[in-house]
Amino acid sequence: MSEEPILAVEGLTIDIPMAQGTLHAVRGIDFELNRGETLCIVGESGSGKSLTSLAVMGLLPKRLECTARKLAFCGTELQGLPPSAMRQLRGNRMAMIFQEPMTSLNPAYTIGDQLAEALLLHRRVGKAEARTRAVELLGKVGITAAESRLSQYPHQLSGGLRQRVMIAMALMCEPELVIADEPTTALDVTIQAQILRLLVDLQREMNMAMILVTHDLGVVARVADKVAVMYAGEVVEQGTAREIFENPSHPYTQGLLRCIPVPGRTKPGEHLGSIPGIVPSLIGKVEGCAFRTRCDLAESACAKPIPIHETEGGHSWRCIHSHMDRMPA
Repeated sequence: MSEEPILAVEGLTIDIPMAQGTLHAVRGIDFELNRGETLCIVGESGSGKSLTSLAVMGLLPKRLECTARKLAFCGTELQGLPPSAMRQLRGNRMAMIFQEPMTSLNPAYTIGDQLAEALLLHRRVGKAEARTRAVELLGKVGITAAESRLSQYPHQLSGGLRQRVMIAMALMCEPELVIADEPTTALDVTIQAQILRLLVDLQREMNMAMILVTHDLGVVARVADKVAVMYAGEVVEQGTAREIFENPSHPYTQGLLRCIPVPGRTKPGEHLGSIPGIVPSLIGKVEGCAFRTRCDLAESACAKPIPIHETEGGHSWRCIHSHMDRMPA
C-alpha cells in the first residue's frame, strides 16, 4: 500500500468578488506532495501561486471564496475545520515562511519572544526551554552569536538575517510541511543562494515536505523534486523536475525555459527568448486556454474546453497539442 500523501489538493478554486464581477484567481488546481519531497510552484506574478499557499494554511481573507473537492493534510480534511483545530496544525505540524520578513516579523517584539511563541503555544515547555530551542535553531540557520540576537528587534537585523529568523521560526515545532512563499525575493543574489541551500539542507535533515513558491526557474532546477507550472490561475503543466526541464510540453513552460540562459549552450550576447503580450483578465467567464492570446500554436480549438494529457510517469499538461504534434522547445 502506498504511503498517504502529506498534502492532497483536488479542484482548488479561489474566487474574489469585485465591483466589475468575480475574479477567478485560482481555477480548479490539483497536486499531491509526499513526505520528504519538494514541490516548486512556478509562474508569473498574479498566476495564483501565493493564494494557493495561503489557502492550504487557512490564511485567506474572509471575503475570498475558496472551495475544493479535497484539501487534506495527512488525511485530515482542512475545509470546514474549526478555527481552533486549524490553529493546532498551523505553526505546529505545518508552517509557512512568508515573502517579506520585515513585514512578517512584528517590529514591537524581540526576536526571542517571536521565536518562542510557537513552541509555548503548541508544546508543554517553559520559557527557558523555548529560549534554548530558539538559540539552537538560530545557530542551525547560520546566525552567529545566536543568544545575543534574542533580545534584538527586527529592524536591528539585515534582510538576510531576518529571513533566517523566519526560517527558524517556521521550524520551531519541527513541522511535517513547510511552505516557503518566494523566500528570497528581497535578498541579493549571494544571500539568495545561501538561503536556498539552507532550506534544502534543513528539509533533508528533518525529512519535511516543502512547497517552494517562486518565479525563478533557476531556483526550481536546483531544488525541486516536482514542479507545477501555473498560468492565469491554472496548473498548465506538472511533473518531475527532470520531465519539466527535459521535455516541456505546454507552450507556456517552453516559453519560460527559453527566457533563461543555459550554461554551455547560450552564447555570450545571445538574445534570450520572451513571451509576448500580457496575462488576460480573469474577471467574469473564462473559457478555453488562457494562454492562447500569447501562444504561437493557438488555434480556434483553444477557445473550447482543453484536454489534459498525462503520461504513465505522471507528467501532465493542459493543451490541445500532444507530444506528437507540439512544437519542440
